[in-house]
Amino acid sequence: MKVRRPTQAGAFYEGDAEALKTQIENCFLHELGPKKLPQVSKNGPRRVVGLVCPHAGYVYSGAVAANAYYELAQDGKPDIAVILGPNHTGYGSALALMNEGVWRTPLGDVEVDVETANQIVQETRFVDVDDAAHRFEHSIEVQLPFLQYLYGSEFKFVPICSLMQDLSSAFEVGQALTKVLANKNAVVIASSDMTHYEPQVTAAAKDKAALKAVEAMDEKRFYSIIETQNITACGYGPIATVINAAKGLGAKEAKLLCYKSSGDITGDYSSVVGYAAVSFKK
Repeated sequence: MKVRRPTQAGAFYEGDAEALKTQIENCFLHELGPKKLPQVSKNGPRRVVGLVCPHAGYVYSGAVAANAYYELAQDGKPDIAVILGPNHTGYGSALALMNEGVWRTPLGDVEVDVETANQIVQETRFVDVDDAAHRFEHSIEVQLPFLQYLYGSEFKFVPICSLMQDLSSAFEVGQALTKVLANKNAVVIASSDMTHYEPQVTAAAKDKAALKAVEAMDEKRFYSIIETQNITACGYGPIATVINAAKGLGAKEAKLLCYKSSGDITGDYSSVVGYAAVSFKK
């Protein structure tokens, strides 16, 4: 079996299973997080169809991400998570998924959903099967331990890595996900940080303008704000895809659960990275 081994264990997050569980619990209990541990609602309504989560090291953005995963836990258990992240490394195809094997973290293995992955490839013109794009990429990997903490190995996932992040590509993938996931118990997760390395005042103003468009579930306005205000959010394509797919899957509301920055952790507000957690609900 193909195994995608972790590249960030011991770096972005703890490399030992017990230490990692403790670190994730500390993210939930953190003053910037939900401040309590999640309880998975076994018979939850499953209204959450989409999330936006940050992907920096857990010490910086884990508490913000915990707000999204707390919301998901209360909502029940998805069978499939499609996780879209930007391609920071430049390796591999412009839009790439893996369609077989497992991804390993210190908390165990998560199986790639072969059927769903292949259906996504069939429904799009641009998405390739390419492992190279995923080999060293952190944006998707750092989401998995949170999902494993909640659900163990009782879910499958599909990773989609985006080097190409134009609006038409984001729309096409969103439409494909709408079709493929229509009758499945799934959540679509966009892994993205917001503005990079600007003073807190300007970063927060820019990010909040973009996040208003996300809450309005308006992909075109979101892109317009990203472009006109030169916002350096790394996963703007995945975010637009999730907006589009969430609407197609029946989302009626998008809610900003938390917005903070690295400055809220380090105390240095002169050059920050913005982090947002958003949920999309039926």
